[in-house]
Amino acid sequence: MPLAVLCSVAVAGFLVPMDIHLASLLVAVPALTAGLVGPRFTVGLTVAACAAAATLDVYDGLLDSPILPIHVLDLLVVCGLVVVFWRLRDLDSQALLQVRTVSDAAQRAVLRPLPRRMGSLRIASMYRSAAAQAQIGGDLYAAERVKGAVRLIIGDVRGKGLAAVDDAAAVLGAFREAAHRDAALSELVASLEGSVRRHLRSVGETDRDSGEHFITALVLEIPDDPPVVRLISCGHPPPLRSHDGRALALRSPQPAPPLGLAGAGEEYHVDTFKFDAGDTLLLHTDGLLEARDATGAFYPATDRFASLRWRDPDQLLQRLVMDLLDHVDGHLEDDVGLVAMERVEENTSFPEQACER
Repeated sequence: MPLAVLCSVAVAGFLVPMDIHLASLLVAVPALTAGLVGPRFTVGLTVAACAAAATLDVYDGLLDSPILPIHVLDLLVVCGLVVVFWRLRDLDSQALLQVRTVSDAAQRAVLRPLPRRMGSLRIASMYRSAAAQAQIGGDLYAAERVKGAVRLIIGDVRGKGLAAVDDAAAVLGAFREAAHRDAALSELVASLEGSVRRHLRSVGETDRDSGEHFITALVLEIPDDPPVVRLISCGHPPPLRSHDGRALALRSPQPAPPLGLAGAGEEYHVDTFKFDAGDTLLLHTDGLLEARDATGAFYPATDRFASLRWRDPDQLLQRLVMDLLDHVDGHLEDDVGLVAMERVEENTSFPEQACER
């Protein structure tokens, strides 16, 4: 584009009458290089534009006129500004790259990708942030392989900004340790509650709003045998299960309070549901259920989960997220954490399946 402008103005300058001076239009040449080419090419084009401007002014009889040096000075000033702008933008790009690198490292440290296979499960996970440049927020999930079973947690921190990331990191660290230490699922959740309370007390020494923080969570245990899923809901949306062509929400009849809000001596009720070979379980945060379209209608997660077709958990999450983004026209208002699991048997083929409500 800058070369085209340079050539066009130069040619036009020789075709128009001599009392029409087009050399001033050449200032567009270095201006157009901003954001398009590097400083060296900008300087080279500016030198060519200065030569063209001087040639046109001489052709128009302005050799002894102050207009000629003014045209050249204009080109040099604009060139200098463009080079400075380019350098500042380069510094900003380097800073942004460093921030993204730190963000990626934080994501891997706090929200580790789940293994694709654990025990009798094929697993896929996905985190979708509402912020364009954010890689992690208040949604969390983790899975640990213990003797004869897989234990998982998915949760949502009720907080904002860095405080939410701090709370999420505290919960995940406590879960990864307690999952291997506590034999019973109820003991595991009680241990998480204690860890969250200690964390919030510690944070409260410097954060006056820590009393408003809590974590909704769903803690699950999926044994290799029998084919069931055991779960404790701490105020978290129920998981969805596909079974025999139907989509079902596994609702806990006795949910516990969110982590950080339970009273002393809280009793945690373990709910048990069937989870046969070929079934798929979808864990999600409330960002999926509370996503709205332009009319304000919520995303019909259960109905869409029932109608989607997939071959494996990875494809399920990809198609679910695409459908969700289509529902909200590409603009999420809240983070969304998703974990999909399929119970499989050895030497099982995986044809594409459909769930119908």
